[in-house]
Amino acid sequence: MTADAIVQVLRQYQDSKRAQKLQKFFKTGKGEYGQADVFWGIRVPQLRTIAQHYTQLSLVELEMLLHSLVHECRFTALVLLVQRFKKANEGLQKSLLRVYLRNTHMINNWDLVDISAPYIIGPFLTKELNGIQYRLAASHSLWERRIAVLSHFYLIRKERDYEQVLDFMRLFFCDSEDLIHKAVGWMLRELGKRNQIMLEKFLDLYATQMPRVMLRYAIEKFNPQSRRLYLSKKI
Repeated sequence: MTADAIVQVLRQYQDSKRAQKLQKFFKTGKGEYGQADVFWGIRVPQLRTIAQHYTQLSLVELEMLLHSLVHECRFTALVLLVQRFKKANEGLQKSLLRVYLRNTHMINNWDLVDISAPYIIGPFLTKELNGIQYRLAASHSLWERRIAVLSHFYLIRKERDYEQVLDFMRLFFCDSEDLIHKAVGWMLRELGKRNQIMLEKFLDLYATQMPRVMLRYAIEKFNPQSRRLYLSKKI
């Protein structure tokens, strides 16, 4: 069972027309955030189904798959990594975390981050990480910063440590990237769906300091009157 064997299976599901659409959707043009990424046009359900047949892939081969130039191959590798992580003991989880962290340069589009960061980084946020989430937050890499943000989805889903989540999200108010603004706004919205009072108190303090798109995402589930009120603070 090898990474190359999985690549050959995936190759059979190529869809050139869909690939062209994905190249545009994931901004792979020159100067765009996904520049030079290669797509085969394989649908996500197909990728997940194929991954189910390779759950015993070794970590060495999994890491090789993660180094593929093809987006869907990296996606499959991350699906396998997350599956392995969920069933692993703490010792193996730490090994999988190390694999993840040394390959963040290959986790280089928003979907790859979003399917992996909450499940690999997230469970360690309340444990000793030697400040890894803060190192990622300070990175020049857009994707490492998004990993830092999305990892906190784990705590939100578990309905834990909301103060820690909110304090961390403040680090990104001055971030230059729209994809980070949207990610932070998304996390705030998800927290608010579980505890709107807490989110409102946070917004009462910081709405004027947040990028507008971040604020819009954060208040998306508020009633129209509340949305208008918070957006008026940005004028």
